[in-house]
Amino acid sequence: MPKSIIQTVSAPRAVGPYSQAVKLEGESLIFVSGQIALDPKTGDRVHGGVVQETRQVFENLKAILDEAGSSLEKVVKTTVYLHSMDDFGVMNEVYSQYFKTDPPARATVEASRLPKGMKVEIEAIAYA
Repeated sequence: MPKSIIQTVSAPRAVGPYSQAVKLEGESLIFVSGQIALDPKTGDRVHGGVVQETRQVFENLKAILDEAGSSLEKVVKTTVYLHSMDDFGVMNEVYSQYFKTDPPARATVEASRLPKGMKVEIEAIAYA
């Protein structure tokens, strides 16, 4: 099932590595709960700041999507929660490495507290 990236000049352009919207043509949807930077082997928090946390979050998302018969390429929407919007640029650099072309629609929200004192949490919607 293809996804269509929606771009229109009637709305503000995306200011980061994401599309304005994504349209699906019917099929199974996968809603992945917010992932934080936990090592799946140990259950321990991954340390190293926003860059390392964001990378681990994406590795966790990839593993869940793979198990569900999907992939990052089939993600149509993400929501990013940041402890501080001061980390927006750094998170965007890592985020853009995982979505190099036709990135999904996205919202980014500053959250005063994330689970286990994390700096980044990301949830995703994808199709199978």
